[in-house]
Amino acid sequence: MDSKNPSPANPRSGRGAAAIQPGSEALLDLWTSWMEAASGSGPGLGKAWTGPIPPWWPTVPDVAGANPLAAGMKPFDDMMGSNSALRAIDQVWNTNPLREVVPVDWAEIAHALRTIWLRTLSDPAKAVSAAADLNARVFSAAADAWRDAAQRWLGAAEPVDPKAARAADKRFAAPEWQTNPAFRTLKEMYLLASDWLLKQSAIGDLDDSEELRLHFHLRQFVDAMSPTLMLMSNPEALRRAMETGGASLADGMRNLMQDMKEGRLSMVDATAFAPGRNLALTPGKVVYRNKLIELIQYAPSTETVHQIPLLIIPPWINKFYIMDMQPKNSMVRYFVSQGFTVFMVSWKNPDGSMDSTTIEDYMDQGPLAASDVVREITGSQTLNVMGYCIGGTLLAMTLAWLAARGDKRFNAATFMVSLQDFSKVGDTAVFLGDTAIDFVEQQMLERGYLDSREMSNMFNLLRSNDLIWSNVVNNYLLGQKPPAFDLLYWNSDGTRMARAAHSWYLRNTYVENNLVKPGKIRIKGEALDLGRITLDVYAVGAEKDHIVPWDTAWHITHLTGGKVRFVLASSGHIAGIINPPGGKGTFWANDTDAPVAATAKQWRESCTVHDGSWWTDWARWLAEHGGEKGKLPPMGGKKHPPLGDAPGTYVLEK
Repeated sequence: MDSKNPSPANPRSGRGAAAIQPGSEALLDLWTSWMEAASGSGPGLGKAWTGPIPPWWPTVPDVAGANPLAAGMKPFDDMMGSNSALRAIDQVWNTNPLREVVPVDWAEIAHALRTIWLRTLSDPAKAVSAAADLNARVFSAAADAWRDAAQRWLGAAEPVDPKAARAADKRFAAPEWQTNPAFRTLKEMYLLASDWLLKQSAIGDLDDSEELRLHFHLRQFVDAMSPTLMLMSNPEALRRAMETGGASLADGMRNLMQDMKEGRLSMVDATAFAPGRNLALTPGKVVYRNKLIELIQYAPSTETVHQIPLLIIPPWINKFYIMDMQPKNSMVRYFVSQGFTVFMVSWKNPDGSMDSTTIEDYMDQGPLAASDVVREITGSQTLNVMGYCIGGTLLAMTLAWLAARGDKRFNAATFMVSLQDFSKVGDTAVFLGDTAIDFVEQQMLERGYLDSREMSNMFNLLRSNDLIWSNVVNNYLLGQKPPAFDLLYWNSDGTRMARAAHSWYLRNTYVENNLVKPGKIRIKGEALDLGRITLDVYAVGAEKDHIVPWDTAWHITHLTGGKVRFVLASSGHIAGIINPPGGKGTFWANDTDAPVAATAKQWRESCTVHDGSWWTDWARWLAEHGGEKGKLPPMGGKKHPPLGDAPGTYVLEK
């Protein structure tokens, strides 16, 4: 919603305040009672209940006496005193030590809750009906839990198999959430109330971006309110505390104090991995270096290779070794083993001295400089190229620029989970409104770069249960060390963003979506038009990608002038891509020569599902575009001799 023209019920507008009646903040009061328990200022971590557990699921405020449920809310109004629930939420969170390590924006959450609360004022009869329905479902779920427990106790029902009882929601995987009626009731109460609150985000009179923002922050709220995040309502944490004689609680407190000292949530055992030690191990040489890239040439592992080499352009928002993790899941190692000569760009981690580095610099000293070196070393006049995520966006710009100049150095291109059309960017849109980008640009002006922690926080919030709250439980409630997981280590090994280039990128993609407007962008004297790209394209989307929605990545089938093979991988932005043969997963592809579908939905309906990794499909496509197999190229060339061993030096910079 445009802040200059707010909805009458928009909490930021201040309108509608006169309609607030005494006791009308009860909706938020109920959530706040749960919040206090979760934060430690109420009966949460390490504390016990001193009275009966209050109901906390959302109901509705009393509007001019219309709400018969409001009488039951008075104890909470008394408990809250004269403070508003929104101020209470902020105060509760400010007393919570987790606020120092968990990047949740409670101001935005408070605005989202107040928006929902004001909507209940506009139609109290509907709100009362919805609340009554919710309470009825909660009561029914509780009755079912206790009835099933009683029947099992009396021998009238089969015991619950703990393995079969594991919930699809990983937060409730402990068997007690199904077998113990108290925990099962609590789980059902939480899930029903959460579902109710999230449905309120579809309120009809907001534009798509504001509705997305509202839903996102409500989701952050309900995730943060999970009963699994409190010691006294987490059966796994209670069991571990008993088994360890309380040592797990002491370990958890030490973990929390250490994270508070570091100012971040530990998500991975940082000592378990390092590039060049047990990551990025595929043999190779650095054959070129400039102020922005090191270029790695990987050593062949076959007797002959396809004569057209492959250049990989990773995102500069992360480090390249996502495509060369451990040998078992290294994309680079796999394609070297398939007879391809592979080159990899390794981007430099910018510092304040590089604040004036432009997007033209990234093009010049990235794909253009790298492709010149690859052609000199291999003797091939053309090469195939792959761009991953933001690296694919840069690649599209480069191809359009080369097309404008009639330069045909690239033979075929691959785009992995990459956007060219930014009309729909998924949940990342929450962080990329005009106000947010203004704030980011101000930070970059002060430092000369965007700190990697800001980027990391944004992406982690997109999967907060998996990347934030699961670690809160593991580190603090269970008192365990963060896991030793290679993908999480890479995720935490972030890079900074050069100010000038990143500001240009945000404005011309996420804000103005200029890349799909022919001639709107001019780079180095040339107007860019994606339609002038006529080479063959292979593109990959990921089914559960929160960063690059697959149906938006699919738009490349209509944006370029060449033949496009689009493949949809299962899983998300990373797991969908790093999925080597022999593992789990599926992919979808249209294996016919049918005309290009008009919509992503039509394309999906026409596809064939394949079990296994899409890497094999891409390897087949690359082989068709890789030329005949022949002799091995030298490692480095006369103009570009080897400078050192892979993975190079830029990847090690912090």
